[in-house]
Amino acid sequence: MKVDSLANKAYIEIRRKILSNQLVAGTRLKEDLWAKKIDVNRMAVREALTRLQGEQLIVFGEKGGYFVKSMTASDIREIREIRELLELGALRLAIQKIDDQQLAKLEEICNDFSSMVERGYLSGALEADVKFHETLIDCAGNSKLMDIYQISNIPLFHQKIGKTQIHMDDYELTDQEHRQILKGLKEKDLPLAQEALTKHLLRGENASLEIE
Repeated sequence: MKVDSLANKAYIEIRRKILSNQLVAGTRLKEDLWAKKIDVNRMAVREALTRLQGEQLIVFGEKGGYFVKSMTASDIREIREIRELLELGALRLAIQKIDDQQLAKLEEICNDFSSMVERGYLSGALEADVKFHETLIDCAGNSKLMDIYQISNIPLFHQKIGKTQIHMDDYELTDQEHRQILKGLKEKDLPLAQEALTKHLLRGENASLEIE
C-alpha cells in the first residue's frame, strides 16, 4: 500500500475516534502506538496527524506531541448551532425524498446502538451515534450538504466539558431521541422530527456544559 493510502487510512481511523469521542480532549496521540494499532508506518501516522492538526481537531503541545483539542463552552454552543442548521435542513429535504431502504438503514443503526449499549460496548455505540447523524444527512440526497457536514468535523456531545476522561451516561436518552426522529421521518411528520432533533442537540449541549 502506498504511503498516501496508509496516511489516509490512519487519518480516517483517528478522525473517526475523535469525532465519536472515543478519543477525549487532552488525549496524547503517540505516533508509534497508532502505527502499531492501525498497522501502518509512523510516517503515515505523522501525515495523518498533520492533516488533523490543519483541521483543528488536534493541537501540538507546548512540550511536543499531538493532543486531541479541548473545547470551550463557546465551541460547544457553536457546534450545537451548526448542527441545528445542517441537520434540521437535512430533515426538511429527507422527509420529501427518503425511501423504505433508507428508513430501514436508520432503524438498523438505532438497533445497533441499543444492542451495543446493552452489551457495554460503548465505543461501538458512539460510532453508531455518529453513523446515525451522518446517515440522516445522507438521506437529504444533497452531496454538497454532506460535503459541508464532513468538512465541519462535527463531534458528538458525549463528554463533559473540561473533563478528560468522563463520558456522559446518556445512552438511553440518545436512543429514545434517535427513534423519535426516525418516527417523524416514517410518518412524514416534519414538526415531530424537527422537535425531537432540536431537543436532542440542546440536551447534548446542556449536558456537556453541565446545565440542568
